[in-house]
Amino acid sequence: MSLLRPTDRGLYCEAGDFYVDPWAAVDRAIVTHGHSDHTTWGCSRYLTAAPGIGVLRERLGAAAVIEGVAYGAPVSLHGVRVSLHPAGHILGSAQVRIEYQGQVCVVSGDYKTDPDPTCAPFEPVHCHTFVTESTFGLPIYRWPAQAQVFDDVNAWWRANQHAGKASLLLGYGLGKAQRLLAGLDPSIGPIFTHGTVEKFTATYRMAGVMLPPTCYVGAAASDTDWTRAVIVAPPAADASVWARRFGPRSTAFVSGWMLVRGARRRRAVDRGFPLSDHVDWPGLLATIDATGAEQVWVTHGYSGVVERWLQDRGIDARTVATRFEGELDDA
Repeated sequence: MSLLRPTDRGLYCEAGDFYVDPWAAVDRAIVTHGHSDHTTWGCSRYLTAAPGIGVLRERLGAAAVIEGVAYGAPVSLHGVRVSLHPAGHILGSAQVRIEYQGQVCVVSGDYKTDPDPTCAPFEPVHCHTFVTESTFGLPIYRWPAQAQVFDDVNAWWRANQHAGKASLLLGYGLGKAQRLLAGLDPSIGPIFTHGTVEKFTATYRMAGVMLPPTCYVGAAASDTDWTRAVIVAPPAADASVWARRFGPRSTAFVSGWMLVRGARRRRAVDRGFPLSDHVDWPGLLATIDATGAEQVWVTHGYSGVVERWLQDRGIDARTVATRFEGELDDA
């Protein structure tokens, strides 16, 4: 009997009476991270990795009952041993390790294996059953060196300055935006943030993450020279009245989807930079191998493709349906 079973509320562990990343209100929820497709309101109790408490609190409000546990520290829930391990996705993101009667299951949540100074690095966890995301589970998705991506972003910013344009850099407000801030060169000019980005950036700073100085756009002086600045904002901001204040501008979207030709055109932006907070194809396969899992459950994204690839190589794999598919928060 598996430690987990899919239900209409998400993955449920009957022995421990808890859900992992439920998409409806439940009594006890273990949350891998604070993105909206993994966090739901109205649960009686939440358990998350200690570094992610601030993020989850920002999502759920002051009244939510949130317990934080250090990475690797075991918690017993009705005799089921649960521990959380770094997923490398965003601040406080975690894989959920579940152990009961000699069986070990690990739920990855969202994860990436590339280094990221804004969160704890991913750690593979040995298990019998591995539940993995597959957001970019196609062989075409192989991330370029992130140092080169950031060099390109900073070069784009400099070029816009010379052209007399503001630089509007679009990325999801939680996680992606803070990773972008960490990679920007503050010697080029001032860095401004949209309110959503500033809110979560403050949470990152409170958790001890070192980021360059930023200024909230709403607090900027009326005579600000936007042509020298880079403004980090969520994707939806580009089409809003809010963006008109910057005058002539160049827009860039940062996402793993930008690796595919045509994606930038569909986003109607000037530049696209391929940087994702999800694992790419080689990283996905290497991670599955590192877990030593005898059974792999695939979810969130190109699950059918990954399932078939694993089965063709003699691995017991299956697709697990979820309410959300793909890089929802970045798309």
